[in-house]
Amino acid sequence: MAPKCENGTVIKPCRRVCETLRKNCLPAFDAIDMAWPYFLDCDRFFVDEVEGCFDPLEKLRGEIEFAEDVLSEAPTFVQFIHHSFPQMVKVLKKVVSRCPHIARLYSIGRSFEGKDLFVIEFTTSPGNHELLKPEFKYIGNMHGNEVVGKEMLIYLAQYLCSEYLLGNTRIQTLINNTRIHLLPSMNPDGYELAAEEGAGYNGWINGRQTAQNLDLNRNFPDLTSEAYRLAKIRGARMDHLPIPQSYWLGKVAPETKAVMKWIKSIPFVLSASLHGGDLVVSYPYDYSVHPLEEKMFSPTPDEKMFKLLSKTYADAHPGISDRSEMRCGGNFVKRGGIINGAEWYSFTGGMADFNYLHTSCFEVTLELGCEKFPLADELYKLWQENKEALLKFMETIHRGIKGIVSDKFGNPIKNARISVKGIRHDILTADDGDYWRLLPPGTYIVSAQARGYSKVLKKVTLPAKMRRAGRVDFVLQALHGKLAKLFQGPTRRVYDPLEHFDPHAQSELRKSEERSVQPGERPWWWPYFSSLNQHKPLWLLKQS
Repeated sequence: MAPKCENGTVIKPCRRVCETLRKNCLPAFDAIDMAWPYFLDCDRFFVDEVEGCFDPLEKLRGEIEFAEDVLSEAPTFVQFIHHSFPQMVKVLKKVVSRCPHIARLYSIGRSFEGKDLFVIEFTTSPGNHELLKPEFKYIGNMHGNEVVGKEMLIYLAQYLCSEYLLGNTRIQTLINNTRIHLLPSMNPDGYELAAEEGAGYNGWINGRQTAQNLDLNRNFPDLTSEAYRLAKIRGARMDHLPIPQSYWLGKVAPETKAVMKWIKSIPFVLSASLHGGDLVVSYPYDYSVHPLEEKMFSPTPDEKMFKLLSKTYADAHPGISDRSEMRCGGNFVKRGGIINGAEWYSFTGGMADFNYLHTSCFEVTLELGCEKFPLADELYKLWQENKEALLKFMETIHRGIKGIVSDKFGNPIKNARISVKGIRHDILTADDGDYWRLLPPGTYIVSAQARGYSKVLKKVTLPAKMRRAGRVDFVLQALHGKLAKLFQGPTRRVYDPLEHFDPHAQSELRKSEERSVQPGERPWWWPYFSSLNQHKPLWLLKQS
């Protein structure tokens, strides 16, 4: 929109240039409640060259019109602010309304104070598990005062929708081949308490716990102690461990119950919980093999895979991977920005250990920054630091092997065990008989077996440069008579209270709860623009 100088005369652009600019940029101003600049009022510009104006876009006009036809969807304009609960829900609903063909919003339950634990899902068939499409989840704000993860997932939801509509092949490939679930806030009650203190307050107590004063990352069943006991017994299974009955005698948060039910209802393959207060990626086990040792390396049977997963995020995050940067608390530079959880500090009742030992899901913990509740001004920088890492970690779900276990008639076999020689941890097939087994590069002997069927073994080689899961199907032969009784396979069946706990009733946010900028209230961007000089740009404020 800059004028040009010709023969000593200043010539301004024509009105159609201003109108093109307004057409393309006005949605961005509206999205952040900013008024259109008065000096770009198109009525102030001449209509055509005869009146003394010029068109700087004349040679590009054809390309611009073609691009506008192709680019039918406007990009999403992300507000880098701290979202209250109603604001968060409003944003997520807006994402679903823009991308109803790939997105769905659902609730997995409610917090102690009655707030819905909303999850936004991205896939080509929302609401359905599709054959051989792996299930992924991100969980944020488990500790209410650690808010960066919550905001990153809200931004990620908007980014996935917008980029899919804009034809970003990377995002389209990811969503077309993966079912992604984002739970931005697992502890909305705690967040509300922390938000009362305001951004910049980085205490370790206020808002960390739930309204019941429970730490959600200490509230899951302790299955790790049982795994250590079973490790000493030859042939004992160390996976899909049942929840001990004694666990239900304690105080279990409704948020914990909802997440456990959710984890059991969907065959998740890979997950990460987003936290704050340090710069590191930690992985299971989180509880030390020797209870009295608070900092002792305690690996799972899948140590190599967990290190690969953790390095994927750490290497893509400039803050975690920067070897010259001083760390917040612990110094993890020599470790490459990753650490075994129990070696960092040991605790029981963690969500990552529960995922690994009770289901077929691998989960790591992401510590995204030194500040638990940073100022809003820092959120854009944090998004830029985490965006690529968030995407790369999701893409890592397509490593290892996948396949279908069926009988000779093609009928799927549910809960068949997929075993890898040398790794004492099995995963189970889903209801459709499909499975995903995360594995690092190497050569493996993989077997599949199920109750009443023969065991089948296959040799599998995964090259180092292989970036997609290898397809390995199994066809099991049914056993009959004495053989069927002899090779029934191990089974566990105990009473599970989660089967009688249904937190899945979806609910809608009441209109009265939706919040926008109120009369007399300044928009989120106002502090920045008003701080630039002594003259406050009041013309940027919309007139109510």
